[in-house]
This record gives sequence, C-alpha cells and structure tokens, in this order.
Amino acid sequence: MAGHAWDVRVNEARAARGSLNYPGVGSTRQGTTPAGYASVVEEVRLGSGLPLFRRVADGILGWELQRRAGLRVRAESPQARPGVRVVSGFGVGPFRLNAPCEVVWVREPSADGMPQAAGFGYGTLPGHPARGEESFEAVIDASGAVYLRIRAFSKPANWFYATGGLVTRAAQRYVTSRYIEGARTLAAEGTSQ
Repeated sequence: MAGHAWDVRVNEARAARGSLNYPGVGSTRQGTTPAGYASVVEEVRLGSGLPLFRRVADGILGWELQRRAGLRVRAESPQARPGVRVVSGFGVGPFRLNAPCEVVWVREPSADGMPQAAGFGYGTLPGHPARGEESFEAVIDASGAVYLRIRAFSKPANWFYATGGLVTRAAQRYVTSRYIEGARTLAAEGTSQ
C-alpha cells in the first residue's frame, strides 16, 4: 500500500512539472508519424560485430550520443529509462536553448543474438522549441552489420519557432549530423567514462 501511495505522489509531481505535449507518444518505436508532423529517418552503417553493437548501444543508453553531438545533458538518471527526464542544451551563454524531454520507451540489448536493436525514444515537454519525439537505436542485422537509426517527428512548439521554419529545419539537420558523428566516434573508440 505504501508503495502505491508513493507511485501516486511521483505521478502527481510529474504532472505538476508538465506533460508530453504531442500526439502519438511512442510512435518512433514503430517508425510511424502522427498527421501534421514532419519526419526524419536516418540510418548509417557504423561497422560490424556484437562488441561494436554493444558499445554503441551502451553509449546511446548512457546519453553519450547527445554529449558527443555537443549538447550539454542534464538527466535524472545516468541511463535512459522510461519516465526519466532530460534537458539537452545547445548554444552559448545567453543564447543557450534548453530542450526538455522525457524518455517514453527503451529497448535494452539482449545478451546475444542477431538481429536486434537497442536504444530509446524521448518526447518533448513544455519549454522545448518543438513538439514531437526522437529515437536513437543501435541496430545489428543478421549478418552482423551495425547501424545507427534515428527517427524523429516534430513541428514547432509555437508561433515564434514556426516563423523560423527554415532555420529550425536546418538546425534539426545539423544536430542529426552531429548525432551521426557522435555514433561514429563511439564505434571507433568506445564510450568515455
């Protein structure tokens, strides 16, 4: 009974902090996009083998992909878990933009076997410049080839961000390219601890 009361308090505290602000929560896990949202799908080969897959998967689940993309990461947990909140910041000084999100799904790596995928998806919270979801997965196919898969759907959070449509799309492409470079360094040198 005490555990239940604690769960209720945690859920009430989360509700007070703000909620996911878009339809189709969890859609990046299946690769679907809600109507009216722009989508991004990127898949890049990183190499081959289970050790490389595990290294990249561990980096993704430990926020290393965001750090290597040049984002400042503040997370409630050192590992991505459903319900964990994270704020990624980019920019400098007074021009820093914070992007609060909540992890909506996680796929853990299995001990062995191919094919498989591991990673997470997170969705935007109030205060984020966009509304939508983004996911990051390490994927190993039946032949042992390892890929980074990024899926996202979004639209501007308000009229202010909508007015900068071209700039917003360019920024998303740039950050996606930085994620890809981050995954390539993870694949080449492993995660930093």
